[in-house]
Amino acid sequence: MPSRTAGTRRPSAVRGGGRAPTPPRASRGGVRRMYEQARRAWDRPLTAYYVILGAALLITTLGLVMVYSASMITALRYDLVPSYFFRKQFFAAVLGTALLLVASRMPVKLHRALAYPILVGAVFLMVLVQIPGIGRAVGGNQNWISLGGPFMLQPSEFGKLALILWGADLLARKQDMKLLTQWKHMLVPLVPGAFLLLGLIMLGGDMGTAIVLTAILFGLLWTAGAPTRLFVGVLAVAGAIGFLLIKTSANRMKRFACIGATDPGGEGAPCLQAAHGIYALASGGWFGSGLGASVEKWGQLPEAHTDFIFAVTGEELGLAGTLSVLALFAALGYAGIRVAGRTEDPFVRYAAGGVTTWITAQAVINIGAVLGLLPIAGVPLPLFSYGGSALLPTMFAVGLLIAFARQEPAAKAALAMRRPGWGRRAGVRWKSMRRRVKKRPSGER
Repeated sequence: MPSRTAGTRRPSAVRGGGRAPTPPRASRGGVRRMYEQARRAWDRPLTAYYVILGAALLITTLGLVMVYSASMITALRYDLVPSYFFRKQFFAAVLGTALLLVASRMPVKLHRALAYPILVGAVFLMVLVQIPGIGRAVGGNQNWISLGGPFMLQPSEFGKLALILWGADLLARKQDMKLLTQWKHMLVPLVPGAFLLLGLIMLGGDMGTAIVLTAILFGLLWTAGAPTRLFVGVLAVAGAIGFLLIKTSANRMKRFACIGATDPGGEGAPCLQAAHGIYALASGGWFGSGLGASVEKWGQLPEAHTDFIFAVTGEELGLAGTLSVLALFAALGYAGIRVAGRTEDPFVRYAAGGVTTWITAQAVINIGAVLGLLPIAGVPLPLFSYGGSALLPTMFAVGLLIAFARQEPAAKAALAMRRPGWGRRAGVRWKSMRRRVKKRPSGER
């Protein structure tokens, strides 16, 4: 009698009691389902709002921790209490959080109304910097004003915010009048106004801030839809001016020579900071040496709590810590792009694009210098490095993004549903587990 299994052969895994391998199609289907779930979650009305708020607060909080860890040795070197720099940064963070909350609640019309006052105030302060007896030089750059005691102000940081608000308002008004199709209206007076701010900054020798301001200008032009020829022309002019400024400065040429440097040289060598930044990152490993355990911050790495705080983060928190910081900046930048891309208000689009360009470009410049991929520009890591003058306008700018994210029609509706008393007005009965159930007429299924 022939066997029932004659002519058939089971896979060896099944004969041995094991499971048959999962078909590749099933695994692809699981990945596709995960992708669809992530896409639906990202498309929710309040996603950009929560991502911007959460990423900014996490970056600021982690920055406070790292400022405390990286600045203790510097404070002791100047006979100060170990928490001296942390206290100042914490005070600035509290003020910045208040500015963020105020900016996030302000209507768009009020933001537009503040554009010219902030621009005039920033230009006035930047002019004061160049007056002897008022302006102060720090690190060879004349770009500070003393406020009395240990507090100092860097007006050029507020110039970034001023350019964004003024440029966005200017471009929005010209778009309403259908003038952006003409190249002269797209460039004038935006580019001359930006060059005025750049000139005041370069009088103090701050090349790093000038590069960030130039990136903001290009971000505004790109968002406004500048033609490729026009965009390339402005870029060529700015590049030529930058090349001339770098070529005529021995200090800036040394910084370019230190790209990728791994030999610090002797005391006072030009590549000392760049090389020790690489050493700090390399010694961190996967998970770092632990908070407070950095070796480079003991004097080998200059500006450990300001421009090179990312290097100390890599040494103490390892690759996991640095990748977390990068992921938070990427999330903040992507959410800003979403806000700029989904709005119908031209001012919101230009301002959101300018703020996103500012934060992401400055982060790239700072981190690129620490990694040895770019010259050291002397700009802080946004929301992360020590410095109240940089933190305050940046947190106000984040508040702008939050306000714009709240202005999306779907986001406004979702936020309105969460207000107290809304359920009674809309005929919604609140059940346990916070479920909302719409009242229905009797007999309706």
